[in-house]
Amino acid sequence: MPEQTQPWAERTVEVPPQPEAEIPPQRDPYRRGVASVGARTPRTEPFPVVDHEPTGTGWPGEPAPKRPLSWHVAQLKRGGEWSTAGALFAFVCWGIWAISGGGDLVGPFVIFVVSLLVAAGLFTLARLLGRVVLERQLGRVRRSARGAHLVTAVFLTGLGVAYLQQTQWIMDAWNWLTT
Repeated sequence: MPEQTQPWAERTVEVPPQPEAEIPPQRDPYRRGVASVGARTPRTEPFPVVDHEPTGTGWPGEPAPKRPLSWHVAQLKRGGEWSTAGALFAFVCWGIWAISGGGDLVGPFVIFVVSLLVAAGLFTLARLLGRVVLERQLGRVRRSARGAHLVTAVFLTGLGVAYLQQTQWIMDAWNWLTT
């Protein structure tokens, strides 16, 4: 059987090379039906790089990420307004008690400094208790020291009230108001 060829299969068409045509700049930025496409910039990386932020869920037994000292200091400062307010209240109440007692202020000053050291120890104990319970037992990350500052503020407020209860004229005024 003779082999038949298609008439279009034998023909080859050569396309002469086209000269590089420059694209004329658009006068009107908006033309209907034509999308404006900017020049493509080459990428240096195949994919964008995103920093990893730990969420607290990871592989079991994986060590916790090391954080810089500035992170820990910033964490301790959050909630500090509570301790500052409590310390200011205790200082004012201590001043009323110390001045009302008359005499030398060295003894009352030592008492106030020891009271502030006890408050600092209570703050440290609250932080340690939070670390053991929240971080170790429950596996949570503490983002502030508000709880420890609140416990310290309650202690300092109670301390200030105790100073005022030891001042005779304050108690006389309180008894006069409440009766």
